[in-house]
Amino acid sequence: MKSHQLGVIACVAMGVCQMTASSAKAEETRTFAFQDRPGQTLDVLCDGKIVGRYMYAYDTSTPDKKNETYKPYLHVFDAEGKAPITKGPGGEYTHHRGILIGWMKIGYNGKSYDRWHMKGGEQVHQKFSAQKADADQATFTSTVNWNDEAGKPIIEEARTMTFRRAPAPAYVMIDFSSTIKAPNGDITLDGDPEHAGIQFRPANEVDRTKTAYTFPGEKVDAHKAKDLAWIGETFSLNGKTYSVVDMNHPGNPKDTKISAYRNYGRFGMFPTAKIKAGESATFNYRFLVAEGGMPPSAVIQNICNAYTGQSAPAPAALTVKPAEQPAPPKAKEPKKDAKKTGTK
Repeated sequence: MKSHQLGVIACVAMGVCQMTASSAKAEETRTFAFQDRPGQTLDVLCDGKIVGRYMYAYDTSTPDKKNETYKPYLHVFDAEGKAPITKGPGGEYTHHRGILIGWMKIGYNGKSYDRWHMKGGEQVHQKFSAQKADADQATFTSTVNWNDEAGKPIIEEARTMTFRRAPAPAYVMIDFSSTIKAPNGDITLDGDPEHAGIQFRPANEVDRTKTAYTFPGEKVDAHKAKDLAWIGETFSLNGKTYSVVDMNHPGNPKDTKISAYRNYGRFGMFPTAKIKAGESATFNYRFLVAEGGMPPSAVIQNICNAYTGQSAPAPAALTVKPAEQPAPPKAKEPKKDAKKTGTK
């Protein structure tokens, strides 16, 4: 009898231990973490799935490698953590990559530098000055030098990205913060909405007939709008629909224009700034990423308010516009006979 009781107690104890170990393992996966490939990529994991991959390699061994790695950027992954939904090198406009930052016209020392198309210089990751991951979020800061043609920095940047869970149908929030310092002289950051700012570029394989944009407000003209609290994009990739919202922090420069109309999906904010030597300016944005259609405007506004510290009401109306499609090529007119026919 005693032997039987001891056996039962042992089985129960073993079961409790197994449940405890299982619960601990489950709890362990319910957290954020990093996986670093030194000199190559930094993966951000949430609950065991990749949500973002920071591409920070810089390889000058061949011209092709240099073109592939001339600036760091962030890949955003699908909800399963299996593949990026953002674009890398190659494809249409090779310089469009994931969540990216740059300006086509950077004024410095009497010259203009293009750190959007990356002509005549690079953005080079120097080090990670901060990395922290816990149950609630993951954050890292990448120190990046924006170099001139001689490899000397005209800009020193501290690029911080913070990842948090998001309410369904969204699956991740990414706070992007960039502090731009002018270390050696005054700089100006300028360009146009198509070739400057902080923007998001989905993968090159998007179905360009299904891209659409959402704006808070009625009859918003994307070519004229400024200082919008947020803008959204819905796109189709490999048979799945995704929606991304870009939220604009009120501390960003005023008169910020937007780019949100291209059918291939690059969209975002275009701020300008003048920064004195030795001083800096900081730009802050939040990206909300969802699988499926655009989240309700009330949900977006609540998340935006939490980010900005404001209490703005949800917009009474929205403007939803399909992406602008390029005009079909004009039919070629038949060549006219150069010889004139006379009349007898």
